[in-house]
Amino acid sequence: METIKTIMVALGFSHYCADLFRYASRLAANLDADLLAASVINARDVTAVGRVVSMGFAVDGEHYVESIRSERLELLERYVQESGFPANRVRSIIRVGNPLDELVKMTISEDVQMLVMGVRGRSDLEHIFVGSIAEKLFRRSPVTIVSYRDDTSARRLRKRISL
Repeated sequence: METIKTIMVALGFSHYCADLFRYASRLAANLDADLLAASVINARDVTAVGRVVSMGFAVDGEHYVESIRSERLELLERYVQESGFPANRVRSIIRVGNPLDELVKMTISEDVQMLVMGVRGRSDLEHIFVGSIAEKLFRRSPVTIVSYRDDTSARRLRKRISL
């Protein structure tokens, strides 16, 4: 079995990402691994902002990306502090692009051995999102994926499987 040196946690910065980060940090601590917090600003959103600009509204894509990046870095800093995981063992990467493609590329370029991700995205529509990026990542990822479920999702799944 390969030694796990770096675990990447894919963060969409939805309301349950603090728990996802906490889970990934505990896993990294138990495996004595570093943690890479990865986030992708969807290029479709940036394109949509560009369309709004073309209609004459005072918004621009560059400022949109920088404000999202700043907001995510601020949240990540809070997640790290709350988790107790050593800040010097956490790196972050925020890219703009197609989330699926960028996350797969990061696993390779950053020499990641494990990916931790949630089953829900920013939309909070679990059944739609799992059929989207998460499911595609399970098929395309060159590394082991750990699928995190928050308490609400876990309870819902347990009810469905009542024995």
